[in-house]
Amino acid sequence: MRCGVLLSGGKDSVYAWWKAMQDHEISCCISLLSLNKESYMFHTPNMRWAYLQAEAAHIPFILHHTAGIKEEELRDLSSAIHHAKHQYQITCIVTGAILSEYQASRIHKICDEHGLVMQSPLWNIDQEIYMQDLLTQGFSVIVSGVASEPFDETWLGRDLDRKALQDLKTFQKKYHITLTGEGGEYESFVCDAPQFSQRIVIEASEQEYKNYRGLFRITHARLEKK
Repeated sequence: MRCGVLLSGGKDSVYAWWKAMQDHEISCCISLLSLNKESYMFHTPNMRWAYLQAEAAHIPFILHHTAGIKEEELRDLSSAIHHAKHQYQITCIVTGAILSEYQASRIHKICDEHGLVMQSPLWNIDQEIYMQDLLTQGFSVIVSGVASEPFDETWLGRDLDRKALQDLKTFQKKYHITLTGEGGEYESFVCDAPQFSQRIVIEASEQEYKNYRGLFRITHARLEKK
């Protein structure tokens, strides 16, 4: 199938993209830039840099904007998918959904309306196996935001490496977080992935943090050959 990837910039969408390309053709990446940081549908930290991921993989990039108003933002997503379908003749949408019925059901409905198949390679995946595979396959991921106890400000910009994964497993047992951040506990940004021919280098950033909520904001980034 010819697929369009719903790209958030985070690990789940980039990993789902990589998984889907093992069996399908990836024709474009589709991103929604939300003005609402508390969007129900869309990842927001560092979304403005998702185009570098598509560029690193030599994939066309479609960007649409949304005010991020609950339910109304679905019309903006539908418009972006309509654009992708007609410009790139896609027959499938790839998502990084893991557990969210809210997101998955709404994307599925939009796909049905446009006569598209929805592929969610991570749906109900074993989260520890998935996180281990991110490391094994060579994904380079940083924490771009935190939103719950016990994440302190040292997690902002931290690499999701094996030590970080061990810490997350400890947090899971003590604080009942999800390893993948699916409960909104943390957000991520992918700097490198197997499908990239170049890596993203973060040259400047800024941070804000208060009461277990924080953001690692990339202010300048570029691509570099591997």
